[in-house]
Amino acid sequence: MMSNSRLLWSSMTITAALMLSACSQPANDAADTNADAAAETSGKTIRIATEGAYPPFNYTNADGSLAGYDIDVANALCKQMQAKCEIVAQDWDGIIPGLLAQKYDAVVAGMSITPERQEKVDFTEPYFANTMVWLTSTDSKFDPMAISNLTLGGQRSTTPGAYLQDNYEGKNGNTVQLYDNYDNAYLDLKSGRSDAVLAEKVSAKSWLADNPEGFGIVGDEIDNDDNVAIAVRKGDALRDDFNKALSEIRSSGELARLEQANFGQ
Repeated sequence: MMSNSRLLWSSMTITAALMLSACSQPANDAADTNADAAAETSGKTIRIATEGAYPPFNYTNADGSLAGYDIDVANALCKQMQAKCEIVAQDWDGIIPGLLAQKYDAVVAGMSITPERQEKVDFTEPYFANTMVWLTSTDSKFDPMAISNLTLGGQRSTTPGAYLQDNYEGKNGNTVQLYDNYDNAYLDLKSGRSDAVLAEKVSAKSWLADNPEGFGIVGDEIDNDDNVAIAVRKGDALRDDFNKALSEIRSSGELARLEQANFGQ
């Protein structure tokens, strides 16, 4: 039988051990939680949609591979997040419906933030700011300050397309013709079936680089507060992951480098 003093000492020792164990357990749990969170981010596969028909933001090479500013930004963000990118092409008109149907996790496709789109999806912070320009033939008498009785081209479901419809459709004798993509809008401009195309400046400059003779930008740039961002489904925490990575590649200068590489000055 233990003496009272030895019994007291034994009880104190056991109590101290239990207290030490209780104090150390939450720290271990916290460490495990952090490790789990890191593991959840690292190696994650993010499926991203782009249009593949909107150079220099995104386009399809002859071998079927996707390229352009959007693809470079998406890859840089996935690298920053230690995630794997799977980038797929999707027709523009179906790109938001496809996101909502969970065909992919995000849209990186030169998509502008608009109130109508914000009702359906969440956007990240912008990764590019656009302006619009008029593109027409150099022998045209097109005057952006006096537009009447003309056929004006653009791409449907875009901010320039909406601008054309709001400001020119059925007004002063004008007709607005919207296309599935800018390639078709530019084809009709070349063939004379439209008098001018309203497009984002970088898209217009990219087309002019391949069509230097006979066409040019007319008038001043139109700043319509057009900001390009990544779209995700409503409430998806992926937006926060993209925003953090965007902030990091912007601070490091990587975003500016990609912009310079794809758009020039």
